[in-house]
Parts: sequence; C-alpha cells; structure tokens
Amino acid sequence: MNRNIALLGSTGSIGKNTLEVIKNNSDKLKIVSLACGNNLDLIRSQIREFTPEVVSVNLKNDRDKLRSDFPQIKIYSGEEGIMEAAMANNVDTVVTATSGTHSIHATLESIRKGKRICLANKETLVTAGELVNQYLDKSDSELIPIDSEQSAIFQCLCENDRKFLNRVILTASGGPFFKLNKEEFVNIGIDDALNHPVWSMGKKITIDSSTMMNKALEIIEAFYLFNLDIDQIDLLIHPQSIIHSMVEFSDNSIIAQMGIPDMKIPIQYSLSYPERFNSSTERLDLAKTSNLEFYAPDSEKFPSIRMAYEVIEDKKNSGLIFNASNEVAVESFLNGEISFPGIYYVVENMLDKCKKYPVKSSEDISPMIEEVEQLTAEFIKENISKME
Repeated sequence: MNRNIALLGSTGSIGKNTLEVIKNNSDKLKIVSLACGNNLDLIRSQIREFTPEVVSVNLKNDRDKLRSDFPQIKIYSGEEGIMEAAMANNVDTVVTATSGTHSIHATLESIRKGKRICLANKETLVTAGELVNQYLDKSDSELIPIDSEQSAIFQCLCENDRKFLNRVILTASGGPFFKLNKEEFVNIGIDDALNHPVWSMGKKITIDSSTMMNKALEIIEAFYLFNLDIDQIDLLIHPQSIIHSMVEFSDNSIIAQMGIPDMKIPIQYSLSYPERFNSSTERLDLAKTSNLEFYAPDSEKFPSIRMAYEVIEDKKNSGLIFNASNEVAVESFLNGEISFPGIYYVVENMLDKCKKYPVKSSEDISPMIEEVEQLTAEFIKENISKME
C-alpha cells in the first residue's frame, strides 16, 4: 500500500508528528504537498527534507519569499493555497491538521474527489457536520479520525456490528483544573491554563482542554463522525490518558483502546488503515502503569460539556456559533482581556443571542463565521467589565 499525501497544517504539533510518521514509513508514505501558517523557518526545513511539489503558506509576502527560495516548487497562499495543496496531482490522502476552519472548503472538495481524509481538525465536523456527511454519502471518500479519542472509537467499532452499539464513552484528561473548586476559576491565569498535565499542544487547544471546550467539541464531532443518537455519547474523566475511549455494546460488554499518550499512534493508524504498520513509539507497559482513575464530568464546573449537548439538540449552525465564539473568547483570554470563566460566559451568551440558520452549502460557512466573530467581539467589548 502506498499513499500520496497532502498535509494541511504541517508546522503544527499534529503536522510535525505526521511528518515523523511519514519519515518512518517512507517506503509506503510520500508527501506531495504541504500547507502551513506563518512559520517560514520550519516550512523551509520541511521543504528541504520532504521535497513537496506544492506548498501553501498563509501570507502572500511569505509566499513570494518562498518562491524566491524554491523556484522549482509551486507555492501558493491563503485558503486558495490550501485548496491547491489538497488538489495537487496524485494526492489520494489529505491529512487535515490545520487549526480553526481554514481548511473546511479543501476538505469538502477532497471528499467530493474521493480522497481519504485523515481528520485531526475538530472544527470541520463541529461547524459543518451535516454538510460533510452529505458529501460523504455521495462520494467514495473515507474519513478516518486522528484525534486519539475518536480514533479509539473508530478502532473499537471496526470489527463489530453497529447494530449492537449501546454507547460510546469518550475519555478526557480533565486538564489542569478538574479537581479545582469552581469558585477558584476566577483566579486562573494564562500560564496556569497553558500548563497541561499530559499533552503538549498549541496555545488554543491547550486552553480548550483547560476549559474542557476541547472535549465539548469532541462530543459534537463524535455525533456526526459516527452518526450517533445524542444519548449514545458519554464522557469520563481519565487523568492518565491511557484508555483513549471505549465502546459499550448491547450485551453491556465494553471494548477499550489503550496506549501511551502519543499522537503518532492514531496518526499512523489513519494513514495505514485497514493495515497496521510497525511503530517506533514506546510500548504501553501495564505492569508499570499507575492506577487508572475515572471520574464523572462536572457540567456545573465545566458548562462547556452541557453546551455541547445543547448544540447537538439545536443543530443548524449551532456548532459553528459554538466554535467561532469560543475562538474569539479564547483569544481575548490569551490577550488578558477577560477572565477564565469569561470564556464560558461569552460562548453561552452567543449561543443564546445568535440566530440559527441551516448550513446548506460550503458558501454559507465563511459569512456565518465572520458574522459570529463580529458579534462575539462586540459582545465582549460591551460586557468586558463583567468578565475581568
């Protein structure tokens, strides 16, 4: 089996791990195109090592610099560049590891073209889950999740008949604050929220883990990814992050997927499926593993969990509102403008205030996001005294 890969988000943590997997399996996996944001030094290094045919960066000025450095490569910028990277000649597999919603159009078009989508971007399904599933229904494309929790569910379901499914049980590390009293949340600083006890990630996703917005996004993502009923999605706090998720069947048996917390494992599986490649990652030694703990989530302390189920109930563009308002709120927190609990306050108010519309086509997405981002920024400005 050989795969020709477009990697969208090559300079982020998932992108860098993906390139490690590709380097370790170079006889089977080949980079055709790379897309990234603004890290010019790193993309230069990646170009030299992996010799892609197509590259995309965020800014036109950076595009022009790279064109001067690498005249033999096709180099683009912006969302158009992401599309060019995904549609490059011979690409049969698209790894979507960008942050935010920048790659949704390229992902939808890749589905339409029948490519395999290795999805590490939660926002795609949270923002446009119904639309993505409509595209998948009309295509030979397959969508394989990379998130460790979704990959675990995917693996547990692979060899079992879906008609016997009772529920899926997502696990969450709980972030750094799951044992902290709710009253103390107002004192949480930026450095505190960026200090994740298990995973090493970018700032946005680390804050989302601290608020458990990240897990809320995964609840919504699982609903669309596995075509579940709302009462088939449960959540457990599991601080050790050894069991990545579980699936319960009609006879009340539970199958769990376990492994060390290393993203290279689900990344590699998404690329190798239905095969399994040998891995250079560390093995899980259960004899040396400490006690595995599980706790029920506290949706009063972490209202993001409650909001996720409300988003699923509301449908339409509720997921888009949830995600876009959270992105603006997290940015405001990182800029020192609002408190940690202010993130919840902003998102909950935007879910209540923003009008709900169905997402009927890919052309609907960008204008809706822009509208929500503008309304959220205005709301923060008008209510900042309540969230300091």
